[in-house]
Amino acid sequence: MQRRSFHRKVFLAAGAYNLIWGVWTGLDPQWLFRITGMPPMVHPQVFACLGMVIGLYGILYLEVARRPEHGWLIAAIGMTGKLLGPAGWIIAVSTGAWPLSSGLLILTNDVIWWIPFALYLKDAWPIYRQTWTGDRA
Repeated sequence: MQRRSFHRKVFLAAGAYNLIWGVWTGLDPQWLFRITGMPPMVHPQVFACLGMVIGLYGILYLEVARRPEHGWLIAAIGMTGKLLGPAGWIIAVSTGAWPLSSGLLILTNDVIWWIPFALYLKDAWPIYRQTWTGDRA
């Protein structure tokens, strides 16, 4: 796989980041609301649950780091979330539901990962296609 070492480092970093973010958010689900000046959530359990999901992505990203030749589908699902999250954020900001300052969340959880994830998906696609379809050409 082209850039295998780079991809392993990226997904190791993504896995660690997501695990830390998930634990932090699970333990303190109001942190984002405090630092952005938003009113506290009425039901912080919802954000804590998001932390759990993001943390689980971390475990999956560590699996991609461990076996990058077999992680295309996991990374593709992760990248989809990294595109849909900002789309939802744009809606929340444009309707006034969230302040622009909440973009910190989108920058660190999504935007910084776009290029390395896209590069991995490009490099891993031929391997994934071959294993999925049995095509050896």
